[in-house]
Amino acid sequence: MAAATAGYKLSAAPKAGADSQGVKQHATWSPYDDNGGTCLAVGGADYCIVAATTRMSTGYSILTRRSTKILQLTDKCVIASAGCQVDMKALQKLLQARNVMFQHNHGKPMSCKAAAQLLSNTLYYKRFFPYYTFNLCAGLDEEGRGAVYTYDAIGSYERTGYSCQGSGKDLMQPVLDNQLKAASPLLVPARNSTTELPLEQAIDLVKDAFVSAGERDIYTGDYVEMLIITKEGIRREELPLKLD
Repeated sequence: MAAATAGYKLSAAPKAGADSQGVKQHATWSPYDDNGGTCLAVGGADYCIVAATTRMSTGYSILTRRSTKILQLTDKCVIASAGCQVDMKALQKLLQARNVMFQHNHGKPMSCKAAAQLLSNTLYYKRFFPYYTFNLCAGLDEEGRGAVYTYDAIGSYERTGYSCQGSGKDLMQPVLDNQLKAASPLLVPARNSTTELPLEQAIDLVKDAFVSAGERDIYTGDYVEMLIITKEGIRREELPLKLD
C-alpha cells in the first residue's frame, strides 16, 4: 500500500472546477436562451388589443421570421409571451390543456380573470426553476371592458390598462405611458385604468410603437401579429416591419 502511494502528493490532486491540467474551467452552459421578441396589450372601454412580433432569434441570428407568441384561450381571452421559446411553448401547451379541462368541468369558457389567476399559479408553481417567459394575459372582463394583466417571471401580476413585455419593452413602455396615461393603482378610490382612446386610434398607436421599437431593437422585427378583441369576437391583422 505504501509503495502504491509513495509518489502521490496532495498538491497534485486536481482542484475543484479544474481540468486534469489544473486549468480552471468556467461553466458556460445555461438551460435558458432569450429568443427575443416583444408583445403588447392595450385595454379600452369595449375592446382589447394584443400584439406580438413573430421574429425568433438567438444572439445575432434569426431562427425564423414566423413564430407566433400569442395563444388564444377563448373568444375573450388571449395570452402573449416573450422570452425563451421552449419555455413559452411548454407554458402555453399546459395552459391550453388546463383551459380544455376547465371547459369540460364547468361547461363554460374560462373568464379572463380566471385565466389570469391560472397563469399566475402556473408560473409560481415553477418558481424554483421558472419558465423564462414574460407574459401578458389580456381580453374582455365580465363587464365587457378591456383587461390587461402583466406578470413577472414567477407569477406576480397586476391588472393595468396597458403593458408590454420582451426585448423591446424599454423602448415601447415610455411611448405608452406618454400617450395612454393610465391611472395609478394606488389611487383611492380606485379609478378605471382602461384607455379612453377610440379603437382605431389605439390600433394606430400600437402600430407606431412597434415600428419605433423595430428601428432600435434587433430582436423586434419581421411582422406584428395583432388580435383585436371586441364583443363581436376576435379580428386578426398583420403589420410588416423591417426584415433586417
